[in-house]
Amino acid sequence: MAINFDLNDLLAFRAVAELSSFRKAAESVHLSQPAFSRRVDKLEQALGVRLLERTTRRVTLTAVGRDFERKVRELLDDLDATLLGIRGVAATRMGEVTVACVPSTVYYYLSHVIRRYHERSPKVRVKVLDASANEVLAAVSRGEADFGLNFMGAQEGDLEFEALIDERFVAACRRDHPMAKLRRVTWAQLCDYDYISVGRSSGNRVLFDQALAGVAKRPQAIYEAQHVTTTLGLVEAGLGVAVVPSMAMPGPDHPLLVSIALCCNVLVGYGSRGIKGGTRLLLILPLLIAIALMLIADIDSPRHGFIRVRPKNLQSAAESIRPR
Repeated sequence: MAINFDLNDLLAFRAVAELSSFRKAAESVHLSQPAFSRRVDKLEQALGVRLLERTTRRVTLTAVGRDFERKVRELLDDLDATLLGIRGVAATRMGEVTVACVPSTVYYYLSHVIRRYHERSPKVRVKVLDASANEVLAAVSRGEADFGLNFMGAQEGDLEFEALIDERFVAACRRDHPMAKLRRVTWAQLCDYDYISVGRSSGNRVLFDQALAGVAKRPQAIYEAQHVTTTLGLVEAGLGVAVVPSMAMPGPDHPLLVSIALCCNVLVGYGSRGIKGGTRLLLILPLLIAIALMLIADIDSPRHGFIRVRPKNLQSAAESIRPR
């Protein structure tokens, strides 16, 4: 098949696929809308298929377009990485680290760790893959992530798993909520308020259902979301209360949200997963140490239980950061 399109045509297609708008996509690549449309038309004619469905209100990908978009995205990402090396940009950037993690670790916790890591290694690019617990495991197993932060789970043959922390769940509410005056709250007391829960596909929901299987009085959800971060957004909006991992909660100085200790608490283990015999150790090790130092700094806080950091093949690093 003769290639009758060029790189700019692929970039135009990726832009409209991401933005679902010809106007916004044209602006993003600094073209007039007619010139941008000609590029997309040229690509469709060269391939002999329709990639986009256009209406006066929206632009959507066809089934073929969705498959092609995924392949184009991978192709352009690989090309970008190749050009970085050829042009010598790698000498100034020095590499890339990809971390897969459950979303509840990102907003108030991992973001601070990455900032600390960037201060130490400013030339390293950090990619965060926030996904479900199963997707985090799969990303590390497929080599899409250098390591992951995840719930403790079953071992995989090609992965190593090291426990980092036992994390407590807490009740979350607004500071102006009646429950905010309490120092501790039981599951039964949560029944008195509108309760917000995560959906059954969430790993946190699985833990709740297992831990509370024998509890007679437990809150029934009025609202349900798929992710802890969305649940906290609903709490912040004043729609009710929720139970979340304390790692997902902001610090005590947050103007709206407050954490309350749970009686008969549920613990969740967080750990780090990585490919055995990784060759990117020099890039990954500083980030693992930054995570460990962040946990150690919080060791006296009621947000956390006990901590054990002991990465295989990193024994000396673990000894150097272990609290005295």
